[in-house]
Amino acid sequence: MITWLENHMLPCAYKTLLGIDCPICGFQRAFILLLQGRFMDSFKMYPPLIPCMLFICMASIYCTRKSLIKPEFFNFSALFTLSIVFINYFIKMAVLIFSN
Repeated sequence: MITWLENHMLPCAYKTLLGIDCPICGFQRAFILLLQGRFMDSFKMYPPLIPCMLFICMASIYCTRKSLIKPEFFNFSALFTLSIVFINYFIKMAVLIFSN
């Protein structure tokens, strides 16, 4: 299954059109590394992977059973996860800009 996933990754339209990484570039590759048990490589590839996956799980629970998760906690989790994604993105872009 992992080989199939590696061979069928979706291309990034943002990177294709603009030529630079998008905020979630690396998610698919990091997820595959995580499935292979290569946790540190996965973290190095895309540090926000685990918070994003936890939020996706929580969002699916929230959509099906709203009584289990308070809206305030859900909103905080969404903002926290987005913050991690964009902090990672800005660090990646800063490294890219200043390394040239």
